[in-house]
Amino acid sequence: MSEINDQNCNHACDGCGVEGCASRNQGDFHIALHERSSVKKTIAIVSGKGGVGKSLVTSLLAAETQKRNKRVAILDGDITGPSQGHAFGIHAKASGDGELIYPEMSKSGIQIMSTNMLLEQDEQPVIWRGPMVAGILKQFYQEVFWDDVDYMYVDMPPGTSDVPLTLFQSIPLDGIIIVTSPQELVSMVVEKAINMANMMNVKILGIIENMSYVVCPTCDEHIALFGHSHVNDIAEKYNLPILAKLPLDPTITEACDNGQIEDVDVEEIKGAVDTILSL
Repeated sequence: MSEINDQNCNHACDGCGVEGCASRNQGDFHIALHERSSVKKTIAIVSGKGGVGKSLVTSLLAAETQKRNKRVAILDGDITGPSQGHAFGIHAKASGDGELIYPEMSKSGIQIMSTNMLLEQDEQPVIWRGPMVAGILKQFYQEVFWDDVDYMYVDMPPGTSDVPLTLFQSIPLDGIIIVTSPQELVSMVVEKAINMANMMNVKILGIIENMSYVVCPTCDEHIALFGHSHVNDIAEKYNLPILAKLPLDPTITEACDNGQIEDVDVEEIKGAVDTILSL
């Protein structure tokens, strides 16, 4: 019956009189961790579209949180475009004990699970339909041994399609962070992501704008390389905090490409981590 309800559901639960609606009772869909795993807080990093640096922001947040003496994990939910292992210099393949899969560990101790850890070759494409992608994401959450994790970051697939929708319904989230960039087109897409989260009753912790500016190497002026940003207008419209504005910095990109993202110190990301640790 709930499947029939969902077809016509606009997820606006206030005033809805439908009994037993699956969309309203989202806790009914939440999957549980394996009894051997433990995760205290789960934060999803989302974006309305690809190419805005969501995965980079995820890795920076995780690395900075680990520096605060917390036990951190990354569930790389971008199944068809996994990048977390590469950012942390991990090229090993996942192992298991017949019951659970073990995540790989970064050099600072971050637990990471990503699709490439299951593939014979990193360059092998993942050509799966949406339900299969959603299924493997659930497995990453439920069938991986997450060892006493304080903060898990879920690098979500971009967009507002069925896969992010399934994750919102399946994994109990303590909040999400929306990543954007200054381009005007992205502003509209960000609002779609905000509206989706609100419709799904998922708490939005704030917005991070990536590639916000470039610092001039001679005069330290902040140059808006992609034009005037609209993130302040969006944040004000939806009463959301801007957690960080990250520069377009080649040293960060180089560290990510070389698997050394843990070695960079990004001052601008620290305030966002402060917010997360206050949950």
